[in-house]
Amino acid sequence: MSEEKKAVIFDLDGTLSDSIHSIKYCGDRAVAPFGYGPFSVEQYYYFVGDGAANLVKRALTAGGDKDLTHFEEAFALYKEIFRDNCMYQVRPYEGICELLAVLKERGIRIAVLSNKPHAETINVAESLFGKGYFDMIQGQMEHVPIKPSPEGAFRILETLHLRAEDVLYLGDTATDMKTGKSTGAFTLGALWGFRDRKELEEGGADAVIAHPMELLQYV
Repeated sequence: MSEEKKAVIFDLDGTLSDSIHSIKYCGDRAVAPFGYGPFSVEQYYYFVGDGAANLVKRALTAGGDKDLTHFEEAFALYKEIFRDNCMYQVRPYEGICELLAVLKERGIRIAVLSNKPHAETINVAESLFGKGYFDMIQGQMEHVPIKPSPEGAFRILETLHLRAEDVLYLGDTATDMKTGKSTGAFTLGALWGFRDRKELEEGGADAVIAHPMELLQYV
């Protein structure tokens, strides 16, 4: 990492926001009518990370619906439930608010890139941190491939007039590490999120940090 960074792109779930109870609440309710679940928080740590459709597929598969017979119905139900409950027991991780405040004081731009649906990504980010707090928020949209595709990150770079080498990317899963690396950004793994050091390092993390404020060493 040869030069100072001008921006940080953050994953949302498991990085900025401790949202696992919201995801579990909505996931369990979506598959319950078909006789599946409830699943543990630990199981949801591995259901999440690759978008809502994959989360529902993983929950159904874990419940025994290997052919995903109920996917269309359960996915529609999940989206409806999640729209109304995306803030259920959601809070920022310890140290995140302090980190964001320091970055803003230093003039470093901040953006969010999530596989959570775009409207709910905005809802969660603005509910936790305030409207207009981030320079850009990019959630899952129909015409933008989900992570680990770098397309969402490239949209952020283009909108904020940044180069990949200007940016640090922070996330908590191998999907995030692959996203950051394929974008060309310096990529940090967050140990306070949903996955462990082994996954982050195998995913290609340039470095791994245990507390949000440690990110400041890299900008």
